Amino acid sequence: MVQQGQIDHLLQETGEITPPPHVAEQATLQNYDETYQNSIKDPEGFWESIASELDWFKPWDKVFQWDYPNFQWFLGAQCNITYNCLDRHLNSPIKNKAAFIWLGEDGTERIFTYGRLAQLVNKFANGLRSIGVGKGDRVVIYMPLSPEGAIAMLACARIGAVHSVVYAGFSVGSLKDRILDAQAKLLITGDVGYRRGNKVDLKGIADEAAKDLDCLEHVVIWNREKDLSKADPADTPNIRDLSASREIDFDELLATGDIDCSAEVMEAEDPLYILYTSGTTGKPKGVLHVHGGYMVGTYYHFKTFWDVKDEDVFWCTSDIGWVVGHSYIVYAPLIAGATTVFREGAPDFPKPDIFYEIIEKYGVNVIFTAPTLVRMLMRHGDDYPKQYNLKSLRFLTCAGEPLNPEAQRWAYQNICGGGEWGYLVDNWWQTETGGPCLGTLANMPARPGRVGKPLPGAELDIVDRKANQLKSQTRAAYW
Repeated sequence: MVQQGQIDHLLQETGEITPPPHVAEQATLQNYDETYQNSIKDPEGFWESIASELDWFKPWDKVFQWDYPNFQWFLGAQCNITYNCLDRHLNSPIKNKAAFIWLGEDGTERIFTYGRLAQLVNKFANGLRSIGVGKGDRVVIYMPLSPEGAIAMLACARIGAVHSVVYAGFSVGSLKDRILDAQAKLLITGDVGYRRGNKVDLKGIADEAAKDLDCLEHVVIWNREKDLSKADPADTPNIRDLSASREIDFDELLATGDIDCSAEVMEAEDPLYILYTSGTTGKPKGVLHVHGGYMVGTYYHFKTFWDVKDEDVFWCTSDIGWVVGHSYIVYAPLIAGATTVFREGAPDFPKPDIFYEIIEKYGVNVIFTAPTLVRMLMRHGDDYPKQYNLKSLRFLTCAGEPLNPEAQRWAYQNICGGGEWGYLVDNWWQTETGGPCLGTLANMPARPGRVGKPLPGAELDIVDRKANQLKSQTRAAYW
């Protein structure tokens, strides 16, 4: 058993880890230096070429406009991120491919193809419209990590409503503050969530937070304890008009909708979602991401930094309550037509080796996780990973906090087979950016204790409080 002190101790290391040849040779981005310089010297041309891979209702008149401190991307363009998540795949074999593989903490498995996910999103979007939710309305989502949570997000985006997801672990006060700040018209919640086998009373928290809030017209509740006993979340028949009800059952609302729902035409700069971040001081601040630029950026980094191939199974261990879950559980994998695994609950419950069991069972190829999870696995020791075939895992990536060298080397040896089959790298970003700014690509040497290099599109520097550039050697701690 590895001791806590060994895990917490940070080493000042300079040794590099070389990427395995089979990982480096098939990396999507092979010419980093040239690509990076092009992205900085000609950002408009660079991002225009990426944007051209996606579907737009109307092309842009101008790629970028900067009027400090304001900026805009893809001026004049019209789009809807859900069209690229769903519609563009429905006339291809991807329609019958698994979009989501969801795993409950109790072992429940639910798989949604792209075709079925599109139907459910459309049905829920039509249900939202039936109770008066439309373009520009704000919807707060306080849901456990579940397909229903992702469907709610996509349905809001489908009709142009702005979702604000609140992590299903935040307090009454935190939820209430976010409802009020957004002046949300609708709250979507679940009755319970699960953590280490214990029920979390989400409905009780939501009821208290929603009390006496005039802005809220409806509260939609996913009654999951009855729902998970059914084969399909749309089985509940609709028997009444829901528009006059304060509380509405999620499945009942879903059942009101038709499976056809055209994506609302959005300007590229129209809001997609609000997500609150603590920032560095004071009250949490709402960060607003938009349909156009966010769609292009997250898609690009999913294909190049995470290096996800068409046949890969991708697993992001985050939650939809965080920006990582927005970008790399829901939106970017769907835009790319990937298969994504996500799982509710603690990563070492109900048993310490469940993480490895999932890799083996589903043939997971690429994982995005946090150093905390790596250190948790490290505490459980070296024996568990030896009991499983982890050779499907090609690429393991971490972000969210510093990845200490010991944890990086341990995971590289024990989860990635010391490079026999996999590679481990770090990356850095924040809620405001929506995607990574620094990272080590699949064909770059990794330096434990350091994040990597600036990624294409991100021109980074280190400055003092007066914005004066610091000496170049300062960068050695980062890239």
